[in-house]
Amino acid sequence: MLTRGMAVVLCFAACSGDASDTNAGAAVLPPGMQPAPQSNADARPPAIPFDTTTPRTTARVIRSFPHDTAAYTQGLAIFRGRLLESTGRLALSDVREVDLTTGTIRRRTALAPTEFGEGIAVVGERLYQLTWHGGLGHIYNAATLAPIDSFTYAGEGWGLATDGRTLYMSDGTSRIRVVDPVGFHEQRTIQVRETDSTVWMLNELEWVRGELWANVYETDLIARIDPATGHIVGWIDVGNLLTGAEREDVAKRGGVANGIAFDSVRNRLFVTGKLWPRVFEIDVPR
Repeated sequence: MLTRGMAVVLCFAACSGDASDTNAGAAVLPPGMQPAPQSNADARPPAIPFDTTTPRTTARVIRSFPHDTAAYTQGLAIFRGRLLESTGRLALSDVREVDLTTGTIRRRTALAPTEFGEGIAVVGERLYQLTWHGGLGHIYNAATLAPIDSFTYAGEGWGLATDGRTLYMSDGTSRIRVVDPVGFHEQRTIQVRETDSTVWMLNELEWVRGELWANVYETDLIARIDPATGHIVGWIDVGNLLTGAEREDVAKRGGVANGIAFDSVRNRLFVTGKLWPRVFEIDVPR
């Protein structure tokens, strides 16, 4: 409900438009009353799986490691056996190298307070990092995390993965963009489906033995995607990894499953989540 003072402000804003303004005559809401910007994260999570015949695997823990419970994990990657992590939230976002055994942060590079960090992927010696709404990405030296370049893109940035040559980018929809890391030019898109249904809210991505894996935001499921067709060929359920008490604590603080890193040299797969207390090494389905 508007107070009398607010109504006066609205009347003034609506009646004093500049004739050169294409929106002249339209009411302008005062600061604090502007509607929140729309985001792909506002969508309702899909009711997956859509097809009961799609293979579904429950993650089996090989071992677990400590994880920073304040880390709002947006992306994981392995570079030369070292764990790299991107975290989100305004004024808290960074990219960091983490000691897998202890969870200690070995080095980190903070983002600007106005940037919300998102997915990461390493191509060659370069670490690429997305931001959520800014349309600006960052490139770092993967060994030192020193910033060396930046790039731009349209829309939202969510997850990022690579097959070693090409980048794959999610934006919270059912489409994955295939991007040339040189110049960050979009080459094509992959429409992700299970049978005849599109699957949206695709978040963190990872390339695992010729498949694209994607956390589906606000669910415990990882989609295994055939990159040639976009069809989901299997699901991995990570809902059993945390204890009941851990799940309750994480949920209260706004955490969800998110984060996949595949060590192709040692054939190890790691998963975690936003604000999770542990990183898990799990069995790799074949």
